[in-house]
Amino acid sequence: MCDVCVMNALKDRMLSRRSFFKAGAAMAAGTTLGTVAAPPALAAGHGEVLDMTHVYDADFPTYFGQPGIEATQAFNFKEHGFNLFNLAVNEHTGTHVDAPLHFSADGQSVDEIPVSNLVCPLCVVDIAARAAEDPDAQVTPDDLKAWIAANGDIPDGACVAMHSGWATKTATPEFRNADGDGKMHFPGFHVEAAQMLIEGTGAVALAVDTLSLDHGPSADFVTHYAWLPTNRYGIENLANLDKVPASGATLVVGAPAHRGGSGGPARIFAMV
Repeated sequence: MCDVCVMNALKDRMLSRRSFFKAGAAMAAGTTLGTVAAPPALAAGHGEVLDMTHVYDADFPTYFGQPGIEATQAFNFKEHGFNLFNLAVNEHTGTHVDAPLHFSADGQSVDEIPVSNLVCPLCVVDIAARAAEDPDAQVTPDDLKAWIAANGDIPDGACVAMHSGWATKTATPEFRNADGDGKMHFPGFHVEAAQMLIEGTGAVALAVDTLSLDHGPSADFVTHYAWLPTNRYGIENLANLDKVPASGATLVVGAPAHRGGSGGPARIFAMV
């Protein structure tokens, strides 16, 4: 047999063996994966993925009214062949996580939030109609009871989110909605609703489409102080809550993992 023929025969044999081992590995992986139960939040199928994150820049509104991010270009493609920016970021900018440490002396920092708590059944409490009439509207225990009556119990590990319609206002002064005295007016969670979730459910996250878990006029952050020290976390400035159902979606929270952080901007999406 010629040298070329021998080489081709060996090549064919090796490719055949490689295909065999690939198929075997795939079957073994499938068998192994089949024995692992999916997390409860992922057990049901989902048909689409929705981005729940606002794109933010230095103009995105922040609680204190100052720019929350500064980007300085250190390298550019024209001169260096690649782009690289140095970022200075307020942890509580854009769509972001409030870690328990944000309002407690020794709560979990953002890198310590269990990853299992970052994949959550999403429960959306809609108060948009009431908020359109009253910017200081709050989610109350009655709202939670109405949600439970319509959708069933709040699942363990859930994120309970307030949909107030505020997400459409981010490019306007109405998002902070400050009056002449500088006091802001936007919806949030009433502390009694937070306490009801703490005492009666296994919810792990509270989310709002506004700047704060507490409503705008709050001077004492009572909802923050009730919720976060229990090692539950918060999400602020969530987007697109009007596009997800009241129940049945799964929220995936891409929380940052900088050591000792009190929170940070997050890429968050919902599987519907």
